[in-house]
This record gives sequence, structure tokens and C-alpha cells, in this order.
Amino acid sequence: MKRIHVGSYVPKYHSGKWSWNTDSDSLHFEPHNELENVRERYIVTNGFRFLRTMDQEEELIFRQEYMRDKNTFDGDVVVIADVIDLVLFLMPTKFLTYKLVEFLHQPQVDQLVHSLIIYFEYYLRLVEFVLIRRDEVSGQMAQTQSEQTSDMKRTLSVYLSQYRMLVARNYCEILQDKGNMAKFYHMNMVVKISDTIGDKIFHEHFLAVLIQIVWISMHRRAYFFIEMEVNRLFRSEHFVPAHDEYPVFSPMERSLLYGKNKRNVNYRCQESPLVQELKLVPPEDLPILWIGKRKYRGTDRRIAEMELEYIVPASQLCLIDVAHGILGHPKNIYNTILTLNWPSLRYLNFSQEYDPYHIIRQPCLEIPRMNWIKMRKMNENYDHFYRIKQFVKPIGHKRISKWVKRSRIIEFFKSGGIITNVVSRAENEMTVETVRIVDDIVARYLKIMATIRK
Repeated sequence: MKRIHVGSYVPKYHSGKWSWNTDSDSLHFEPHNELENVRERYIVTNGFRFLRTMDQEEELIFRQEYMRDKNTFDGDVVVIADVIDLVLFLMPTKFLTYKLVEFLHQPQVDQLVHSLIIYFEYYLRLVEFVLIRRDEVSGQMAQTQSEQTSDMKRTLSVYLSQYRMLVARNYCEILQDKGNMAKFYHMNMVVKISDTIGDKIFHEHFLAVLIQIVWISMHRRAYFFIEMEVNRLFRSEHFVPAHDEYPVFSPMERSLLYGKNKRNVNYRCQESPLVQELKLVPPEDLPILWIGKRKYRGTDRRIAEMELEYIVPASQLCLIDVAHGILGHPKNIYNTILTLNWPSLRYLNFSQEYDPYHIIRQPCLEIPRMNWIKMRKMNENYDHFYRIKQFVKPIGHKRISKWVKRSRIIEFFKSGGIITNVVSRAENEMTVETVRIVDDIVARYLKIMATIRK
């Protein structure tokens, strides 16, 4: 992974000014990057300020203390864990509670984030299609719409509803508070008292983190489209915050993007769009609710394609020629904040014919077949033979505590702590005499390989 800043030397004092702090009765140094260009350094998500980028010192701390180990079997590609680690480092300090960090590393949350990234990969393509059609059917050179175009739009809307159904399935598994999700439930099972205020704050923080994860995974594009849609999915339209940059869709465009299951009622009785998707599931779409749980057996090609797209790990997406944002891309063409490094990309010589990661090829919508919706109703489903179990490496107490202490660790290094680089690490290994036992090295190697080959 490339560095944002060239070199690893960090000066003790950057460009800035000194002022007298009356509270601590001492001089206080204020760097210029905190006084100017606030919009370039921070981004506001649902009212919370996240960092857009890192300075040189923060980058060295992140790479040394928090970046995922390179020795894992997928350490050379970008996966969901890399995006979550980056968002944890960029989020405000008040977000870093033990409960939230542990919650973000649960298998159910990993599946929700995975399905949400798949949904927005298709949603942004459909939004682009809607905006292009808006320009084509308006103005002096407006085009007429045929029956084939209307049938294609209905099919594309059903496609998007199916991905939304997958997100709703994973979200409802979290709400059921079963298994390891019970300790995050708002109701104390001993005294039967609901922590309403704490659960509201936890939900707001979780939505802001989801927006950041999806936005970074989608190459940091269409931020306001992503923020508005995430708030609509988990809140409903009554509770979407107003913003001047949010897009405005016509009723016809809304019916295409939001599907036929969307119902707006009084805000006291309103349900979120995710819950509405699960209340009216067509019979031919019922196998979608088992994707990722058991192997599908049937003649429906659409469900087989969705299953393949969902169960293939992010590190192997290039083998099935599918793009999910930056997931599955090699790390050597990205920098520390997971932004594409174009000079490194040029040396790979990608082209329209050779582009396994969909970087040169623009993502597009495939034109569906005519009468596809009627044809799906004639498919057959068979009994299943195999169950699918996803393995997510658990996070330990030491790692969670390290994230909770992030601010103190950064302050320690900025106040004079040693940030090790390649040279200083080699000097320490030369000065300190360490005795390595061969049996311990072999045992540790076999333990690592056992976890990789499961």
C-alpha cells in the first residue's frame, strides 16, 4: 500500500503559531492544518465530523499500530476489514466505545455491510441510468419511450428490490438479538429496563459509520446519494435529514428506484423500507432469503447469479468478473486512505481487454431479457443439500482496547513517542539480543496456517 506523504520523518512542530493557554498555564502550539482548510480535512456525515485525510504523523501511527497484518492470506487485497479499520481511525473520538468497536466486528454486521456494498454498487448504476434518461426525455430533442423501455425499467427495478431484500434479511437478523447479538440489545434482560437514549445514540453512530464504509468502498463518489439512501433505508423518508445537496427525484423515478413495496403512511405508523421489503416477498423470490445460508438448487438463473455474487469472498471477486467498489483490488495501487494511486496504476497496463478489477471498464447495467419477470415464475426450486457457513475472524479484547485508546495513543506519539520505521526497527533488532526457539517458530507457523486453510 502506497504512502500519502513521501518519507517517514515527522518534524516535531509543523507550520503554525504559538498561543498562551490560560487553563494549563503554558504555551500551546496550533498547526495551520487545524485552523485553515477545515472542509478539506473534515467531512460531515449525519452531523458528525469524520476526517477526510491524514497528516504525515497520523499516517505513520495508523500504519504502525492499526493497519491489518500483511501476513494473512488476503493481506495483499482490499477487504471489508481494511475499510472498517480506516473508518475507525477517521471517526470522531466519542464514537470509539467498546460496544461499537465490538459490534462492528460481529459476523452479522459483516454480512450486513457486505450486502449493503453490493446493493449500492447496483443502486448507483441505476441512478446514473435514471439521470441519463431524464436528460433524454426532456428538452427540444426529447425521445419517446416505448413499451420495451418500460418493461426494461420494471425489470431493473425488480433487480434492485432483490438486492434490497438481501440487505433487509441481514438487518433483521441483527434486530432479532439472537446469539452473540443479545448483548447489544437495548433491553436489559435482568431488570427489564430499556436503554432508549443509549440505543438512539448507538443507532445514530452506526448509521454514520455505515455511510462512511459504503462511501469509501464506492471509490468516494456520489456521497450525497449514498447518505440520503442509507438514511432512507434505515429510517424511512419521514426522518431523512434535509440537505441542499440531496437529489430530488420525480414520482416516476422514485417508483423505479424505491420499488413497488414502498408505502408512506403517518410517521407514527411508518415502517422502514427494509422491513417493508420483507412483508411482501413474491413466491419466486423466497430463495433469496436463504442466500448465504444454504446452497441454492433450482432453475432460476437470477438467484444463482446473486448467490455467486454474495458468497464469493472479496479477495476472489476478480475470478468471477464482478466489481464491488474497491473490494478485491490489490493494495499496491491504493494509498493509506484507500484512494486510487494513479501513477502505480499506469504501470499495470490495464486496458479494455485486460481489466480484471473493473478500473478501466466502467460499470454498467446489463440489458435484461424481454418478459423476464413472467419467465421467472415458471422456474423450479429443489430441496437443498448443503448449508453455507461464513467464517469471520473474531476480534480480541486487546485489539478492541487498542481502538478505544486511539486518541491517547495518538497523543502519546505526537508528544514524543517513537514512531518506528524500517531503519529504527532494524537498529533495535541489531542492539537487542533475542533468542529464538525453533519449536516456537514452527508451532506459531502451524497455528497461522491452520486458521488460513479452514
